Amino acid sequence: MTRKQSQQHDAQRKPSWRVRWKTMSRAVGMEIREHKSSFAVYVVLRMLVLAMAILQFFNGDYENVFLCILTLLLLLAPAFIQVQFRIELPSVLEVIVLVFVFSAEILGEISSFYEIFPFWDTVLHTMNGFLAAAIGFSLVDLLNRSDRVKFELSPLYLAIVSFCFSMTIGVIWEFFEFGMDQLFGFDMQKDAIVHSISSVMLDPTHTNHAIRINDITQVTVNGQDLGLGGYLDIGLIDTMEDLVVNFIGAVVFSVFGFLYVKNRGKKDSIISRFVPRRKSADRDYLRLVIDGGSRESHTNMRDTVIEQTFDCPDKLDAYFSDDNDMIYRRPKKERRSHDWRGTEAADCFV
Repeated sequence: MTRKQSQQHDAQRKPSWRVRWKTMSRAVGMEIREHKSSFAVYVVLRMLVLAMAILQFFNGDYENVFLCILTLLLLLAPAFIQVQFRIELPSVLEVIVLVFVFSAEILGEISSFYEIFPFWDTVLHTMNGFLAAAIGFSLVDLLNRSDRVKFELSPLYLAIVSFCFSMTIGVIWEFFEFGMDQLFGFDMQKDAIVHSISSVMLDPTHTNHAIRINDITQVTVNGQDLGLGGYLDIGLIDTMEDLVVNFIGAVVFSVFGFLYVKNRGKKDSIISRFVPRRKSADRDYLRLVIDGGSRESHTNMRDTVIEQTFDCPDKLDAYFSDDNDMIYRRPKKERRSHDWRGTEAADCFV
């Protein structure tokens, strides 16, 4: 077979975009329904977003309708990422991401929580710093533990990479806000009212000495009093506050991540609820849909392989956790079908 014929043969075997779309949709649907807690949160938030979209449509605010559609897509992002990249997001992390998206777009933008509650933006940026650090940490940790990638970092370097990743995301977002304000006249970098300023531009001698003006209560622009009761700061304070709280969130998770890696395997850690893992075969819903199999058949097959490989006590049987660590689990009659976690097994090898 020539190279051209081989390419034509591969093109014929490649599924159409409709088949791929249907396959991905089924896999994402299975992923969304996997965890009861995150599924319940997803359903509630989705219903609220749909209700808001209908309300905004009848109000004639089509920009907010578009924002609701965007929010619906963002709510699908965690499930899509898990299916596409074959990683498992802990339920706690997935719920936080869903609530973060809803709080930022629906509550913050459409319901004007940014204006009603001055602390709203600060809370979200702190959460963003924490989540971005978790994502950066997880990406490097997955590479660090991969057998196919020669990539090893100490716990300290993992924490540093996690922190730098989070701060980079925060800075890029501020670049985005600045660009939207300059190009389209938005006010994403919220202004602030200050009552004192200090600037070298006010120095009449032009010798680079900062001149300070205190107790500013009135500002007039082109003969018109702005009525703000102070001087209008154009976004600088908002930007720096966002970066500071992003820094706090990044530092907190980086410290937790360092301790988590340092003590991995010794005891359960709260931070493990925020660290994604590789998917096990019976949770790889994209592969299950493509193969036409079921999760139960994969589980039974894996049980058979393990029972033939390991010889553990009668009342406990061996299993693999999501990150392929050997663990014990309770007897089948005493556990639920989805309970795969336990303490690390020892001396189970034949």
